[in-house]
Amino acid sequence: MTDRTRTHASTDHPLTVTADDGVGLAGTLTLPGTPGPHPAVLFLPGSGRVDRDSNAGRLRPGLGPALAAALAEHNIASYRYDRRGAANTPGDWYQVGFHQNRLDAAAALHALHAHPGIDAVAVVGHSEGAIHAATLAAHHNPAAAVLLAGYARPGRDILRWQAASMVGHLPAPLRAIASALGPFAHRQIERISESTTDALRVGPTLLNARWFREQLAHDPRPDLGAIRVPLLAITGDSDLQVDPGDLEVIARLVPHADTRRIPGLTHLLRKDTRRPSPLAYPRLLRMPTDPALLTAVATWLAAHLHS
Repeated sequence: MTDRTRTHASTDHPLTVTADDGVGLAGTLTLPGTPGPHPAVLFLPGSGRVDRDSNAGRLRPGLGPALAAALAEHNIASYRYDRRGAANTPGDWYQVGFHQNRLDAAAALHALHAHPGIDAVAVVGHSEGAIHAATLAAHHNPAAAVLLAGYARPGRDILRWQAASMVGHLPAPLRAIASALGPFAHRQIERISESTTDALRVGPTLLNARWFREQLAHDPRPDLGAIRVPLLAITGDSDLQVDPGDLEVIARLVPHADTRRIPGLTHLLRKDTRRPSPLAYPRLLRMPTDPALLTAVATWLAAHLHS
């Protein structure tokens, strides 16, 4: 990093991208303080009704601004947007499917390619966003792609792995209760898979059944196998929601990929020296996104986008 990149503050600009069906995806374009045009990154967050900062209700990891700041220090612009039905983007979240999220991501990528202040465009995705980033990398020709906690197995399989992992890292009394609820959870997954409505009530909770059905059926491996652009895949060995062993599958499907398994890194992209547990999430969310991770991503992207 040069002194020049340190002394020029970045600026945020509102930017609404028009999706294929005319919906305006409200977002933020962060530009470095140095003269452009700049390379840029499209950031795609994890699952849920999340805003441009990766926040959903009380779950507020704030990944978007942290990544944007790290990228700007390396003279890289970034764009992040509110999902449909979240913050300033219109729509009904319960009608938004997994496939719609992918189409919106493609529209945002194309809009960045057409922006006069932007030249090369890469894509960075976290969790669900990593799966959409893999699709864009395979079929929409970004300059590079970064998968943060991306899985490499069918959606139904990752949901099973995730459930077993989360339950297995609970204290014994809670583990026993959760295990007893397993058959009920299995029945509900089958009920969602067989449903045809956008939304479905499971007990007191209204779920986005359309998203679940499409995610359960999606297999990211064909897209991974079609990636020819530079690829960085990072998963922490303390991730309870994505198997870090899937990095080996990614390395096999994408032989040129740079795959990194980070000690102590959790799914929330915070480091934790304690035994992994879903009960630690509130504590981890009070911590910043791991600075070493942000630097690693920004440095890798700078090497591929500033050439």
